[in-house]
Order: sequence, then structure tokens, then C-alpha cells
Amino acid sequence: MPRTCHLAQVNVAHAKGPIDDPIMQGFVAQLDAINALADRSPGFVWRLQTDEGNATSLQPYDDPRILVNLSVWESPEALKAFVYRGPHVQIMRRRREWFERFDGIYMALWWIPPGHRPTIAEAKERLQYLRLNGESEFAFTYKTVFDAPGGKPAGLTSHHNEEEIAR
Repeated sequence: MPRTCHLAQVNVAHAKGPIDDPIMQGFVAQLDAINALADRSPGFVWRLQTDEGNATSLQPYDDPRILVNLSVWESPEALKAFVYRGPHVQIMRRRREWFERFDGIYMALWWIPPGHRPTIAEAKERLQYLRLNGESEFAFTYKTVFDAPGGKPAGLTSHHNEEEIAR
């Protein structure tokens, strides 16, 4: 049975320097390979990118060091498999080398119809909603993944929390 919804995700990060700064070199050096891995991952649908193949030149906030990652997946499980298993987890473990701790909500999930490509404005709205109102069908995190559609918690829990990844 085909899915009636896809999962959109946004996460933002505050870089320690401009993308061309030497402090960001280790991150930039791996960006193409990680993006290619995402593109090939089971359940991947779409990701925001410019002609350069990534979204690092986009500036959705007044602070040019805030980078945005916006993608669409078939399911929460597919997204979690990419993020927390395989080569991407190595990037997660090293993120403090390139990114400062983000003050506030930095990630949001929400359901979209297949074929819809979320915009940066939509992603910012979901993050802001989550900051102001907490989790709901409109915007949520892995703490409470809402079923698509309907709003009943799916009960998906992470075996890879942030403390484990940071090790």
C-alpha cells in the first residue's frame, strides 16, 4: 500500500565560522560524500540543494553562519537509519568541531503529501511553532512522532540519543 504522506525534516546548525573558513574544512570535505549517501539511502525522497549540490550558500536567517538542512523521507525509520547508522553517524560525532551548540530548537519533523517540496519559509515556520508551542501534529521531534495523518503518537523511540552520538 503506497504511503499517503512523506516526512519532512529540517535542522539548523550554527557554524563556528564561514563555510570557507579553515575551521569548517573538515565538514566541507565530507559534504559531497554524505549528501551522495543520503541520495542513495533507502527511503530518501528529496533534499534542498543549490546548483553546487548542497545548501550551504543559502542564508535563511540574518546570521550567515546558520546552515539549514531540509529533506524529505518516506518514513521516520528511513531518516533515523540514515542519521544514526552508517557513515553519517561519524559526522554527528564530530559536529562539535564545526558547529556551536544551538540555542533552542534546531530540528523539526512534519508530514507532507507525496510530491510536496517544503520551502525554507515552511521549515522556519515549523521550527518557530515547535519553539513556541511544543510538539503536535504540526511540528514534532523524535520524542513524539505523530502518525501520518491523525496525530496519535507512533511510539517510535531512539536507541541512539544525542549523548551516545557525542561519544
